[in-house]
Amino acid sequence: MTDFLLVAWVSALIEIRRFGWMLGLGERWTPGEKLKLLFAGYNGTRNTGSDVRVQEMLRQIRHVLGAEHVDFSVMTQSFDRTKGYFEGTRQVYLPDVYPPFLFREVRQNHGVIACEGSMFKSKFANALTTMMIGSLGLASAENKLSVAYGGEAGHMDGLIQGMCARYVHDSLVITRNVESQTLLSSLGIPTELGTDTAWTFEPHPPEYARKVLREAGWDEKTPILVLCPIHPFVWPVKASIAKYLARVTTGAYKDSQYRTVYFFESGAEMDRKYRHYINGFTKATQAFLQRHRVFPILVAMERLDAAACRDIAAQIPGTPILTSDDYDMFQLVSILRASTYMVSSRYHGIVTSMPSLVASAGVTMDERIRNLMRERGHQHLFLTVDDPDLEPKLLQIMETLVAEAESVREGIGRTVVRNLKVMARMGTFLEDAMRRTYPEFPLRTGVLTWEDYLPPLSKNLLQLAERYDSSPATLAAAR
Repeated sequence: MTDFLLVAWVSALIEIRRFGWMLGLGERWTPGEKLKLLFAGYNGTRNTGSDVRVQEMLRQIRHVLGAEHVDFSVMTQSFDRTKGYFEGTRQVYLPDVYPPFLFREVRQNHGVIACEGSMFKSKFANALTTMMIGSLGLASAENKLSVAYGGEAGHMDGLIQGMCARYVHDSLVITRNVESQTLLSSLGIPTELGTDTAWTFEPHPPEYARKVLREAGWDEKTPILVLCPIHPFVWPVKASIAKYLARVTTGAYKDSQYRTVYFFESGAEMDRKYRHYINGFTKATQAFLQRHRVFPILVAMERLDAAACRDIAAQIPGTPILTSDDYDMFQLVSILRASTYMVSSRYHGIVTSMPSLVASAGVTMDERIRNLMRERGHQHLFLTVDDPDLEPKLLQIMETLVAEAESVREGIGRTVVRNLKVMARMGTFLEDAMRRTYPEFPLRTGVLTWEDYLPPLSKNLLQLAERYDSSPATLAAAR
């Protein structure tokens, strides 16, 4: 019922905005003024992957459109947790009850870039997907730029799927894999094939990671094994007014409250599945440590992951825990890239480590890691979080990382460069959308290479491109 009310509320606001536009009440960009874009996403919770995605989205789009022509705003749920992020961008507070905020904020901008990776799916929270659809729909209702940038689609509840089909069909959706493109196309939503936007991210230099790891007990020689566990069974988060009232009146649901009216899944079955996951992760790691000399570390890519890290560390005493609460995205990704091997249930744990050719495997709760491993040609390097034989299979995968490390890294290197070029092509899709929406916007002209559609690349990425790229340099003819 709460999901229905939220969808109805946001849908009504889109219809109101659409009616206002028909009466000539909307405002559009005019030549000579800066293009104001709202980046709608899930920032301010110290979810490293979400923050890295938006950081690079801002850098790329500012580079493609010209910094002198644009004025960007990005949503945050906590100014403290995004302090020092998103340089040159205004941050706006996203409240838990967000429909009035969306109605007001989209009106004040000339377009919306939807940022969330898990953009169109019910796996995590229908409220989040409703916000993504609402942001795009409100922009489309006023014939403004409406672009979903590098998002993913998965199973949606019927209510959400219907809303998506109704209000996103006038937007441009650039997906990060073929599977998402196929699903959205079946709903009549125009799509282009893109990728994630984290590939160009540059963290602190390796010296920073070595210092932190030395302080954590590393001898600067032993290979590092990084583990990125999660609690995969508390999702989806659902809004519940009834639970909220019970929480404030009786204290019930304290342990499952995410915040305000939003609650995690809970119960005996969820606890059982979680114990199986943690035990499988832990016992496989213990067996691996008996066979190989490595320095294990646990990394919480999101604040919520710290509990899973602590549960594993309790059975592997002395294992350092590094969390996104204590380390920002520039610091944490630097630490990931110092490792030799990785087992991660976080998609962006894998993605952000790949430019350093960390040999990685996944234990996945949804299609994201599976799709990435398929793209890498490493279908043998992932498991699902609820695999009944998680422990022995994970140990075998960890052994495979050691035995096939060189070929795994080759596949990773090729995948990084391929995705850099796909990310560059996303810049051309954005240009095309700008031409359709605002034909007078001053876009670049001339013959451009694929690197011209990316933000400035690090020396490391340039070296990878030189090593693995064998295609022509020109991405776009005279435009």
